[in-house]
Amino acid sequence: MSKKSFMILGAGRFGISLAETLSKLGHEVFVIDSDEDVVQNVSETVTHAIIGDCCDESVLRSVGVSNFDTVIVALSENMKSSILATVLLKELNAKYIIARAIDKTHMKILEKIGADMVVMPETEMGEKLAYQITSSKFLDYIELSDKFSIAEIACPPKWIDKTLAELNVRGKYGINVIAVEHNEEIKIIPDPDYKIRAKDIFVVIGSNDDIQALK
Repeated sequence: MSKKSFMILGAGRFGISLAETLSKLGHEVFVIDSDEDVVQNVSETVTHAIIGDCCDESVLRSVGVSNFDTVIVALSENMKSSILATVLLKELNAKYIIARAIDKTHMKILEKIGADMVVMPETEMGEKLAYQITSSKFLDYIELSDKFSIAEIACPPKWIDKTLAELNVRGKYGINVIAVEHNEEIKIIPDPDYKIRAKDIFVVIGSNDDIQALK
């Protein structure tokens, strides 16, 4: 997994969850929030955090938003703030913008003004999103509990032309393959002698630690 740089605008519950998880994954994380106490707390776990107005063009310009791989608009105050911040990011040539929506109407507006990805906290929690946007191997990540998850992963190159039995996926990796997709054809509970092909997508279930170890 290559190291990436992220800027997070707003350090509410969602923003902090996202920032802390991205930091744990070894990425560069820069946070901006207007609350001094919040910034002080989050600064202990991220690369850098500053006090500032996320809707102030001069603040966004001064930190060089275009230099980050991804900017996440995690503002929770109101719809107007996140819309304004997203517009400013587009004008400042941010490479990739992920914006938090509070409802479906808000989501549609954010998509219209150019957000590359829009999420709703009720369905896309910060920790899940962090895994999703930092690994090309993980196509989706559903946390079942604090310890177990279901994940879609792209086929690791070293698995190609081997069978599931040969790989001993359960014994070696501690996970169970519950489905395989190839060219939009899905095979549920594949046989042990299933021969893996390039571009296969696996749906696996296992502990969070074992799934992350696949990286």
